[in-house]
Amino acid sequence: MPPRPLTRLRKLCLALPEAHEVEAWGEPTFRVKNKLFAMYADAGNHHGGGRPAVWCKAAPGNQALMVRAVPERYFVPPYVGPSGWVGIWLDKGVDWDDVADLLRDSWRLTAPKKLLAAAEPRAKKLRMNANRRE
Repeated sequence: MPPRPLTRLRKLCLALPEAHEVEAWGEPTFRVKNKLFAMYADAGNHHGGGRPAVWCKAAPGNQALMVRAVPERYFVPPYVGPSGWVGIWLDKGVDWDDVADLLRDSWRLTAPKKLLAAAEPRAKKLRMNANRRE
């Protein structure tokens, strides 16, 4: 049986530098330096609309592009959608590599500049090692 969406999501979020989990509004949220970068929406909660999802920050303009291009995967979440956040459904054919990339982007949009500067050399090294294996 595949891992539950929250289990996979938690693993991806908490692998990011200085990320931590805080329960808020009855759901797990993921933060860096106590600033929110992702929120889980359970299928059984009114936030999830009957389907599990994650909401994360998106770069300006990306939300509209993503929702328009792949509406079966992305949506405008309630509450934070007007601020450009994007929702990602986690129940049907999830591309977890894509989710991981979007979570990293959201983390980068949220993390303090000092932390970004410290994390970048590590990320660059990981990318270089991954490219060597290909």
